[in-house]
Formats: sequence, C-alpha cells, structure tokens
Amino acid sequence: MATPELERLLRKMIEGGASDLHLVVGRPPLLRTRGELVPMDEPVLTRESSEAIITEILAPGQKARIFENLDLDLAYELPDGAARFRVNVLWQHRGMGAVMRVIPTKILTMDQLGLPPGVRAIAETRRGMVLVTGPTGSGKSTTLAAIIDHINENREAHIITIEDPLEFVHPNKKSLISQREVKSHTKSFSSALKMAAREDPDIVLVGEMRDLETIRLALAAAELGILVFGTLHTNSASKTIDRIIDAFPADEQPQVRVMLADSLKAVVAQQLLKTADGKGRCAANEVLVSTSALSNLIREGKISMINSMIQTGGALGMQTMDQALARYVKEGRITAESAYEKAIDKENFKKQMGPAPAAPPPTAPR
Repeated sequence: MATPELERLLRKMIEGGASDLHLVVGRPPLLRTRGELVPMDEPVLTRESSEAIITEILAPGQKARIFENLDLDLAYELPDGAARFRVNVLWQHRGMGAVMRVIPTKILTMDQLGLPPGVRAIAETRRGMVLVTGPTGSGKSTTLAAIIDHINENREAHIITIEDPLEFVHPNKKSLISQREVKSHTKSFSSALKMAAREDPDIVLVGEMRDLETIRLALAAAELGILVFGTLHTNSASKTIDRIIDAFPADEQPQVRVMLADSLKAVVAQQLLKTADGKGRCAANEVLVSTSALSNLIREGKISMINSMIQTGGALGMQTMDQALARYVKEGRITAESAYEKAIDKENFKKQMGPAPAAPPPTAPR
C-alpha cells in the first residue's frame, strides 16, 4: 500500500491533469503537465526520503530486483482503484528515483482519440503484423488499447497481450482476453511468444519488440495466420521496416524481407504534440497500409521509395507524418512551430508551411 505521502502526491498529480510524476533526489517532485516539467510546491527530496517513498509500493520480490538489476518496471494502482500508474524505478548518481505515468482507467475509443480512418480500418485486419511506433510517451499504448477494445467490442476472438508492465485492463466483451505481464506471469516477451502459438490465439499484442528473438518469434506468429500487434521506437514507417530488417544478421536479411513483405499489414507511426491553445495534446499519425506495391518494395529492398508511396496513397487511408502535421496546422489544432519541430522532412515541410520560426535573439547580460 502506498505511503500517505506518495498517495497524496499521486492524487495531486491526477487533480492537476498531469501525465507523469518525477521523483528525483535534489529536486522537489516534478509534474509533466501539457508536455512541460513543473516543480510541485513540495520539499526537496533527499536520498533517504526518495528511497523511503518509492520502496513502500514495492513487493519484497520487486525490492530485491531493484537492488539487483538497478531498475524496475511495474504497474501500481491506488488503494481505492481511482487510478493506475506505469512506474519505472531507477538508480542515478544521487540515489533512487522514479517516474510514474498515469494510465487512464477508461479506455478511449478510436473516435475519441481522433484517429484517422486508415487506423480504424486496421482494426478490421484478420492476420499478419501491425506495428505501432513512436518515441516514449507518444501514446502508442493508448492507440493500441483503443484498437484492441474495438476488436473486443465487435469480434469473437482470443486475444493474448504480453506487456511490461500491464497497463490497460480489458474486460472480456465479445472476445476472450488473456493479459500477461513480463516478470509476473512470464519470464520474457520471447518466452511468452513461444508459448502463445500453443494457446489458440487469434490475436497477440507484444508490448515491445525489444530484441532479435522477440522480433523473430513475432514474424513467425504472423506467418502462422495470427494477427500480431507490436511496438517499436521509430518515428516513421520506412525506418520501422529498416529497423526490423537490420535487427537480423546480414545473411538472414533476404529471407526476412520476404517474410516481412508477406506478413506486414500496416505501420502506424505516432507523435504527440501540444494543442494550439496550450490546454492539451493531440496525436499525429503516419499510416502505411499493405499493398502489392509495398510488398514488392520490401522484397527488393527499395525502402527509400516507401515514403513516396504513402504520399500518394491517400485513397487507401495512407498519410505521411508531414501530411498529418500540415493538416493539423491548417485546422488550427497545432501551431506551425510545433509541427515544424516534429516534421520528418523539414526542408520539404518548410516549402509547404513557410520558413521555420527564427530563434529569439539572445538576452543581453544585465
């Protein structure tokens, strides 16, 4: 159970609409609010106070792991169930610290998230591999939860999720959902994937494709006719495909290109931006959808041509990240400055939207 101190900080975090709480020795607790880190009106954390606050939420086995492995991922829920958090505990040079990200208790729908039609169509996919990518904190888990919830609402299927930590909790609706947390219910992503094929799944969600073995097993599962959802930390569809292929030794890459050409059904790259009014954030998505032309480009190793294919694939629900950003600027949802900062091809984006904002002049010393 959380200490009264930590519970108080977490509740203040929720009341303030923050997404993250940072506990770092030498600073007061910090809140991530609308993308900015803001100090709380609290005492500066010492080595002793930070460690005491954090370790109170850890089970004995987790305490042993943080001292043995030096970092730890877990999910934590307030005693009254008011909120869940994804927690990362880490050691740094001043002592133990932690970052706690609130996990919404309600799974938002794809319409509520404002996802483009191309993403909604992906939820109807029956087999193959779908990748949702983006930097840490870009909302990949939220998007995947919305897709899984749509399937759960509309389809009788066995869905297995493999997560670290387990974030969104899905009730059984039309689908049967088995949610597994790495280290609590299975040793690793790869070991859970090995077993998944024996558990009669229709759909497997892999929380993170971190290593070669996990990527290899995910591709094999997709080849068996299972619908596999996975995530990577890449910011575009073409870089995602490169990352998958480059994870393999050079002598295996030709065969991997063939496997990926046959099994890849879609890539959704996502970034999170401040809204123009400064009151919230919205997701911008690049969407790549499988076509025979895409399969040929992957087989032939012509990954550099994929961006051009996405640019002209609007009728199929495709869009580049820069197209999504430009549309949001025209709609007034985000500023041109925010869009330019996140744009992939900045030179081309400048031609579309005008020159990049100039940096403010340096302030003269007083």
